[in-house]
Amino acid sequence: MGRSARTFALSAAALLLVTTCSTTGPSAGGGGSATDQGKPFVFASTQFTPVTEQENMRKKILAAYQGAPVDFITDQEPVILDRISAEAKAGGQGQIGVAGLENGQFSALAAAGYFDDVSKVADKHKDQKIPQDMLTLGRLGGSTQIYIPWMQATYFMVANKKALQYLPSGVDVNALTYKQLIDWTKNISDKTGQRKYGFPLGGGATPGLIHRLVQGYFYPSYTGGLVTTFKSADAVNMWNDLKELWKYSNPQSTTYTNLQEPLQSEEIWLGLDHAARLIEVLKAKPDDFIAFPAPAGPKGRYYMSVVIGLAIPKTTPNRAGAESLIDHLLKPETQLLTLRENSFFPVVEVKLPDDLNKGLKLEADAVAKQANSKDAKVVPLPVGLGAKGGDFNTAITNTFVRIIVKNEPIETVLNEQGAIVQKAIADANARCWGPDATSSGPCQVK
Repeated sequence: MGRSARTFALSAAALLLVTTCSTTGPSAGGGGSATDQGKPFVFASTQFTPVTEQENMRKKILAAYQGAPVDFITDQEPVILDRISAEAKAGGQGQIGVAGLENGQFSALAAAGYFDDVSKVADKHKDQKIPQDMLTLGRLGGSTQIYIPWMQATYFMVANKKALQYLPSGVDVNALTYKQLIDWTKNISDKTGQRKYGFPLGGGATPGLIHRLVQGYFYPSYTGGLVTTFKSADAVNMWNDLKELWKYSNPQSTTYTNLQEPLQSEEIWLGLDHAARLIEVLKAKPDDFIAFPAPAGPKGRYYMSVVIGLAIPKTTPNRAGAESLIDHLLKPETQLLTLRENSFFPVVEVKLPDDLNKGLKLEADAVAKQANSKDAKVVPLPVGLGAKGGDFNTAITNTFVRIIVKNEPIETVLNEQGAIVQKAIADANARCWGPDATSSGPCQVK
């Protein structure tokens, strides 16, 4: 989902060497001397590890920053989190001024009390219309603003314009429900004899992300939860609706690792997938497609967002400089530059420039419409599962395959897979995360 999974990484030793030299080395952004602008500091992030993205960050996104000298350091999650933790435990003043992490990467560090409250910084940006649900995520279930949303990646719907003639009368694609989606795909099937909906169900080295759709879209939209509603009556209704949608879905969905390829070949006409797995077809054929928010269920229009946030460690060497950097990164022009250069979407209200790539503009419009829908409710990636995350995701995928593809009895599958889901959570000692309400102990499957 986030860029932290990419392969390029500095070693921990290299990171330490670079950060140790950061107070005297060349800055990634800003000008003037340290004495003019305050102490230099490190901006440490799990994002933008590929070399080209690092260069874009240092030479373009940070170039216009006029505060204290900043060194942008990126690496894999364990290295960055260990660095933040080590500075906090050492006490005194550290070198990291700002941390840029995925929502779920904050939890352990925040629980240990390593970050300052940034509520006042968030208040300064109220007029920029950061979605309230994202700000709520930044409080990590408490009252303290641990991080301020910085950028996001997400999933949304794409449809070939050929499908629009079969849209049920009076239906607005930007306010679509799952029931209407089923009617739409049924119309296509009835009138063309073809099953044109696609699910990202394929396996392999880069498997489809069906588990994320179940976790962040289907379950919460129908049940208002995931783990605590896993075996509920609302969940059974959801699975019955998905079985209906499957009737009008291309059977080759079991091979799709992403939807951009079958969309490009017109093997399918519509589907829900991650932005990174739709961008190539939208760039190649922007005039042939529309992009729009995920459907809503009985409980709302839930969607999963990979929210990347900005936090200030208590050991920051330059609190004012850290706040100034956050201000810079949240400027509309900086948010648009981040979209243009590194394909992460804004969290603030922006006006898209006329010269933005058409495919990227389609995606950005869909992301904005989805986040700002009246019934929109954001869901984070699972939090606190650690090494058991793979077991949890596999259990979710297998639930879909057994019920939808293999047509096994819903209640039987939910009972059996629910036990596997519960074991992964219990082994990780993971508390509930959104959309489920917080819990004092391991989240309970119900």
